[in-house]
Amino acid sequence: MLEQIPILSIVCYLPLVGALVLLFMNKDQGEAIRKFATAIAVLDFLVSIPLWFSFDRAGELFQFRESLSWIPTIGVRYEFGIDGISLLLVLLTTLLTVLACLCSWNAIRTREKEYYFFILALSTGMLGVFMAMDFFLFYVFWEVMLVPMYFLIGIWGGKRRLYAAIKFFLYTLAGSVLMLLGILALYFFNYKSLPIWGGLQTGEQTFSILRFHEIASLIPADLQFWVFLAFFVGFAIKVPMFPFHTWLPDAHVEAPTAGSVILAGVLLKMGTYGFLRFSLPILPEGTRTLLPWVAALSLIGIVYGALVAMAQKDMKKLVAYSSVSHMGFIMLGLFALNGAGIGGGILQMINHGISTGALFLLVGIIYERRHTRMIAEYGGLSAKMPVYATFFLIITMSSIGLPALNGFIGEFSILVGAFNRVWWWAVIGALGIVLGAAYMLWMYQRVFFGPLTNPENEKLSDLNKRELLYLTPLVVLCFWIGLYPKPFFEILDKPVNYLVERVDPDYGKSGSLAATVANDAAHGATPGITHSATDSEHGD
Repeated sequence: MLEQIPILSIVCYLPLVGALVLLFMNKDQGEAIRKFATAIAVLDFLVSIPLWFSFDRAGELFQFRESLSWIPTIGVRYEFGIDGISLLLVLLTTLLTVLACLCSWNAIRTREKEYYFFILALSTGMLGVFMAMDFFLFYVFWEVMLVPMYFLIGIWGGKRRLYAAIKFFLYTLAGSVLMLLGILALYFFNYKSLPIWGGLQTGEQTFSILRFHEIASLIPADLQFWVFLAFFVGFAIKVPMFPFHTWLPDAHVEAPTAGSVILAGVLLKMGTYGFLRFSLPILPEGTRTLLPWVAALSLIGIVYGALVAMAQKDMKKLVAYSSVSHMGFIMLGLFALNGAGIGGGILQMINHGISTGALFLLVGIIYERRHTRMIAEYGGLSAKMPVYATFFLIITMSSIGLPALNGFIGEFSILVGAFNRVWWWAVIGALGIVLGAAYMLWMYQRVFFGPLTNPENEKLSDLNKRELLYLTPLVVLCFWIGLYPKPFFEILDKPVNYLVERVDPDYGKSGSLAATVANDAAHGATPGITHSATDSEHGD
């Protein structure tokens, strides 16, 4: 039924329509603006939910396809579609947009119309990145997304907001330019001869991502190497990987709570998504050639991010550096190049969005009450805020990978994948988990246990209904994924096997993701994938 309507375009552009309507509202109607923006975000989330139920796990790789001619002179098409990876990221984006609106009701009381306009416009940009199946369209959404986040940090951020906003913008823009050069190299390789590498000279002008998947085996190894490097810089800055991470702590600390939630929950995933959608399937030779270097940077990031997080006195900065470590762990899983590693890495992308997004929400709650994030300013909060302390404990345990919570499933799968690739990768990854538990438990103990020594904390109130409303869904997801991850692995089974077969065919013959991770005999018996109509026409 959903295939008959442009459901992806509706989900993508509904927030933008809401943002445009906001421009016509009176700026003095603060409460109406807040309620309208939140209602639009909730409506978009509700519209996206049927995608989960209508997505055919055994059907084509890419579903809900939309394709229209856009700029025919250069072969650009308006082409949308999602696979299991995109589906999870789309649902995460629509959910976190709702929570970003809800958490801003008390925190933002100046220029509210512009603030919620940028939140909703940012949602459209992020959704477009995950849905685009045309390189040109992907790049447009990738660049458009920078502008709202720049203004969210630069206008509603902390004391050093302009420095953080400009640094974020310049870093990401520099990576985007290199990524554009890589896209153009592939475009001209397909369309006509390149001066150095020759080309297919098909006469077909296209930016179709699936077309480049099809010709991957025809791209020379040295061209793959250079295009992979161009993509690597663009995506590694967004992840961010060590040593491209320096913009992240500044952006997180200075951004408003909603900005930090979206930045950690969704924007960082665009880097890893880029590797999954482009680098691995289109540039398999380049991926295998540079695999040791990517793995080395990932391992350094895991340990470095954890060690620096341990030294932080500011709760928000500690969570920000924990993201550097966690994203390094995700990259390690993706570049294990096997079912368990890639599947665990993708699931951990979702887990990180849930747990780290929740941590920023929790830090934002206490900051609204005390206007300080310094750990030393607190102590004994569990006596005054027992419900808040309970939520914080659950999310802390999720972040450090306690069994029965979502973080454990992703981390375990990544360690299995890393161990299957190179055993000592898993050892260093496990060290990062131990360090992660150390700094998170240290922070929790300092903030919530011990005597209530600071008199400023005596007047703190516990969570209100609105705060409970936006924290509860994240806690539910933590337990759902931790206790019953099978539906998520089933959705990821086909795209993960597709990636493994393209980048490492020999390993791909060993079985499916579900067989490796969930011991699902039914999936293990059918390690292959069902190609989409476009795939079957051209073959792999």
